Formats: sequence, structure tokens, C-alpha cells
Amino acid sequence: MNLHRHPDRLPTLAAHYALGTLRGPARRRFEALARSDADVRFAAFEWQSWLSGLNETQASVTPDPAVWTRLSNLIAADQADVAMAQAAKAGTSTSLGWWHHLGLWRGASFAGVVATLGAVWLGQNLNQQQGQKIVALTQQVQSTPRVEYVAVLTDDKAGASLLVTFDPKKNELTLQRVGNYVEASDKSLQLWALPPGKGPQSLGVLSGQKLMHLTVAQTQVQAVPTLAISLEPKGGVPSERGPTGPVLFKGALIQKAL
Repeated sequence: MNLHRHPDRLPTLAAHYALGTLRGPARRRFEALARSDADVRFAAFEWQSWLSGLNETQASVTPDPAVWTRLSNLIAADQADVAMAQAAKAGTSTSLGWWHHLGLWRGASFAGVVATLGAVWLGQNLNQQQGQKIVALTQQVQSTPRVEYVAVLTDDKAGASLLVTFDPKKNELTLQRVGNYVEASDKSLQLWALPPGKGPQSLGVLSGQKLMHLTVAQTQVQAVPTLAISLEPKGGVPSERGPTGPVLFKGALIQKAL
């Protein structure tokens, strides 16, 4: 599917990707597109962020008794498979008969477990408050236009290292580390805006956390085509001095209307 011709389908595909219901070739195509398209990456990131809070807000649920029956069948099948393998190694003559289909039975049992657990979770959670919350959030995103900024900062080998988004309503930059880079204890990473015709302007110093927020005025990122991150002494350097260390990551800052 060409998402550039059907941009209205991107939120739905991103939601299925985050939920894990986008599978097989469709999932691989979505991931390939996300590697080259910042809009697709951002849509998937939004849904993953919303859904990640479900585990923290949900009360415990007692599974249906059928779940435990299927689990017991699955364990029994595994134990029988091991016993047969040991007997075969010992040279014991065993009539296999229908046990040849043990793998099929085990797969069917596992599929039943997954289906039942999925039904329990979806039926008792998504169809209640959290399900309503996700629907409301989706409607809000689709019906309330707002300006967003997003950038994926990469290293010199095009490896993604940070995802940066800006919410003008909150004047807040959100930075998500997605790479494995860790600066030394006596160094800091510093974020810079690179406006055209002007020198670099500091937007803040990163903490060592995977996710962090910086308060930034919209004027500091408006019409800025590129963001960059340099390696600086601990605590960073004054903005007027500009970067003093090597620039490790950079990327285009994309302004988009949602």
C-alpha cells in the first residue's frame, strides 16, 4: 500500500503495528517503510507510547479456567515429547502412531492459549475504560489539528540514535534515546538547533536517561531545518560559544500538521 496516497490509513496501520496484530509480510513492509519515512516512525512511536501505559493502569485479571487446562495440556505434551526422545536414544522400540502429530497438537494448544489470553485481556480491558480512552485519543488526534515537529538523529553510519519531538502547546521537547551510545561520566551530550544563516543555538543538555524533556520556546525550533548533538564537557557549554566537541548525531527537523 502507498501511504503517501492514503495518509489516512497510517494511524490504523501504526496502531496494529504497536498492538502486534500487524504480522507477516505486512509488518515487514511497515518496518521497511518506517526506516526511511519519519512520519511512519513518529506514528508508530505515538501508539507505542500510548499503549505502554496500559500495563501500569490495569488491575489484575483472573484467566478463564480453560486457560489453565490448555496450559496443562501443553506441558503434558512437552513432557511426553521429551520422554519419547529419551526412549529413542535408548533404543527402545516405541510405536509412534498418532504421536507423530504431537507437534501439531502442541501448536494447536499454544494457539488456544494465546487466543484465550487475548480474549480475556481484550474483553476485560480494551472494551472497558482503557479501550474507550484509546478511541478518544484517536479521535482527538484526528479531529484536532496541531503543529508537531519530529526529528530522527543519526550517526555518521545512518544509525538512529535519538527520536526528538516538539509539542508547541507545552513548549516541550521530548528526546527518546533509541541507540546504544553512552557518554563517559565526565562528558555530556548537548542538543543544538542549526538555523539557516545563524550560528548554532543550544536547546539544552541531555541527561543520562532514556527519555527526557526540555522546555523550549517554539521560536527556537521554528524554521530550523536541522538539529545536532555534540559531545561536550560535563554540564555542556554556553550557547554563544557553540559546539566545542565533535558532532555525534544530526538529523532534519520536520514540521508537520496532524
